[in-house]
Formats: sequence, structure tokens, C-alpha cells
Amino acid sequence: MSISGITSTALSGMRAQTTRVSAIVNNIASSSTPGYARLNTSLTSVAPGGVQAVVNSTASDVDPAAELTDLIEAEQRYKANAVVFETGADMWEMLMSIKRD
Repeated sequence: MSISGITSTALSGMRAQTTRVSAIVNNIASSSTPGYARLNTSLTSVAPGGVQAVVNSTASDVDPAAELTDLIEAEQRYKANAVVFETGADMWEMLMSIKRD
């Protein structure tokens, strides 16, 4: 996988977690709304590398404790992808510096 592929994959992971956080926040904010259908985020792999988030309504009730746990997990996954992205960007910068010299 190339450096641009690494950063692209990491970026798709950050976008997917952002989508997931939006669904979680919506669930928490709407938890007391009568008839509210909880949003669930599914993550699927996409070719040639990366992940895509798909949000669907479910028939389940909103559990605030579970939503907060999911929020913490999404934050950690976002941060992990951000580290990969930054590392890929640093590698690219180093390669361009070597090429210029």
C-alpha cells in the first residue's frame, strides 16, 4: 500500500467515526422523544482500502450508558486513524525531502 493509500484509508476511518459520533449524539439528544427510532451505524470495508459508515434506524430503545460507551470507542478509533494519517503524512514529507536533496 502506498503512502497516499495509507492516508486515504486513515481518512476514511476518521470520516466513518465522525458519522458514527453524529448518530450517537442524535440518539442521546432524541432519547426522550416519543417514538424515536435509535440510529445504528454499521461499518463496512471498501476497496481498495478503507471503511464506510452506513446509518440505519432500528427498533431498539436508546440506552444512554451504551451510547456513551460507543462514543468513547468512536473517539478512540478516530484518534487511532488520526495517528496513522499523521504518520503517513510525515513519511510523505520525508520522502519528498529526500527526493529534493
